[in-house]
Amino acid sequence: MRRLRQVRKGMPCGGHQHGGKGRCTVKSTRKKRWSDYLWIAELCYLFLGLFNILFAWLGMLFFCIPLFVAIFGGSKAYCNRYCGRGQLFSLLGEKLKLSRNTPPPKFLRSPWFRYGFLTFFMVMFGLMLFSTYRVFTGAPLSQTVTLLWVFKLPWQWADVSFVAPWIGQFAFGFFGVMLTSTVLGLLTMVLFRPRSWCVYCPMGTMTQGICKLRNGKKAKEYGRTGKENSGAAEASGE
Repeated sequence: MRRLRQVRKGMPCGGHQHGGKGRCTVKSTRKKRWSDYLWIAELCYLFLGLFNILFAWLGMLFFCIPLFVAIFGGSKAYCNRYCGRGQLFSLLGEKLKLSRNTPPPKFLRSPWFRYGFLTFFMVMFGLMLFSTYRVFTGAPLSQTVTLLWVFKLPWQWADVSFVAPWIGQFAFGFFGVMLTSTVLGLLTMVLFRPRSWCVYCPMGTMTQGICKLRNGKKAKEYGRTGKENSGAAEASGE
């Protein structure tokens, strides 16, 4: 324990010294786990959606699993350990040095922005569900993927003739939601810390609220991983 405290404080230690100037350094020896490779699942999902839009339905797993973990486990374990998208941003930003690695602006971490963005996101998600309902009731199928809620990308090469039109409509809409969140995450990854998206991710904000209600106490505001990568740790003194 004494050696560990010395290492944390950057003090000289009595044993072997590493890192120069009599300071101790500790190298991580944690072995890779299967959960460290979930970023591959995120990439596969995006490529499969380009190959066949119906694979967009698999994205419901990324929606439901975090909610189940928060509801039944009372934690943000999914965000901290199993989020493939967050891992992908870390890989691109840290390993490939595609991030400026600067703390994001404070307004991204503010409750009004995070819960406001969650509200906006859910409204747009509701509109997407309404479009699916209209096709279910007889409206024509729209073979477009909407990016950033504004840009409609034609997706005519997708063959959805072998399923009910509403199933295809949901796939087009949901893939647009997933692409939009990915693009926003990539933008904030490049401009700020690699996982700055974790600070205002609607799913992270939602699971945080669930944890607060379930546990009856203050949940961690950003989740461990999001806090470390967004710069919030420095602001809070951790």
